[in-house]
Amino acid sequence: MNLIQQKMKAVLVFWGLAFQAAIAQSAADTVTIRVGEGSKVIFAIKDKKDLETMKKYNFQKLMDDMIYKLEVRDSSKLAKHASEFLKKDTIIKEQATVPVSPEIPARNEHHRKYYGHKTYNSFIIDVGTNNYVSNGNFPTQDNSQYAVRPWGSWYIGLSSIYRTRMANKFFLEWGYGVSWYNFKFQNNQTQITKDNTGVQFIADARGYNYEKSKLTASFVNISVVPVIDFGANKRKPSFFNGRHANGFRFGVGPYAGYLIDSYSKQLYKVNGDEKKERHHDNFYLNNLRYGVRLQLGFNDVDFFFNYDMNPLFVTGKGPQLNAFSFGVSF
Repeated sequence: MNLIQQKMKAVLVFWGLAFQAAIAQSAADTVTIRVGEGSKVIFAIKDKKDLETMKKYNFQKLMDDMIYKLEVRDSSKLAKHASEFLKKDTIIKEQATVPVSPEIPARNEHHRKYYGHKTYNSFIIDVGTNNYVSNGNFPTQDNSQYAVRPWGSWYIGLSSIYRTRMANKFFLEWGYGVSWYNFKFQNNQTQITKDNTGVQFIADARGYNYEKSKLTASFVNISVVPVIDFGANKRKPSFFNGRHANGFRFGVGPYAGYLIDSYSKQLYKVNGDEKKERHHDNFYLNNLRYGVRLQLGFNDVDFFFNYDMNPLFVTGKGPQLNAFSFGVSF
């Protein structure tokens, strides 16, 4: 064997060993899964750091999608990027993905734009005024001792309201909360008394310098109000959720409440000193209130009107009065 042949043989041996080493190195980072008679799936890992990234992919979903599209002989529509199969709520910074063809949508991924029955919660404050009527008339027309001043008779409501989408623009607003009636009497001298026969509204005869007299009643409430929202806002407009609303909306529905506290309050002066009297009593108020709520809104502003269908006082124990309130919700 001449010198040239020996050198050529040495070169061939060198490259043969190098090739085998390269194959061995590649095999160490390659996983081959044989499927059936002649098919196989190969995973080639170049960087061990990629193993942590692989844990974030839903390979079951990837395989299902691949098998489905191969069965219908549509391999041209196979996903072009594995990030289409990231697990839910996983975020990885990488290049934009190629979406699945709209002609054959990925199974179990149909996006329901309107009919998901999604529910969102909002904290709502009702601020307005309250009064009551007797047989359709305000007590002021009869110059009654319990006639109420509209200004100063504030209604306050705090509620946790859930809005559930039932259809495209149809929602159900339901929730619970607490509210306060404040009936500020027109006659500052009005005094509330109670005996076995019922509750009386009389003029306080003690001769003080009277400045204010009122009756306060607080209730815990529940409500269910169907709403048509032409803006299709998924959340109920609220000052606290920081979301802009749009369009016109209206709703009407029932509510019910249970009395948790009530008291009378008088404010007067004696020899220049201001005095307050507060008496906690149920004053024969009905423990239960129920009625109808009307809501009207446009963009970020909502108005409400509540009407109690049952009387404020127990029948035969006080004047027959039906309370109502109206104002703004935010």
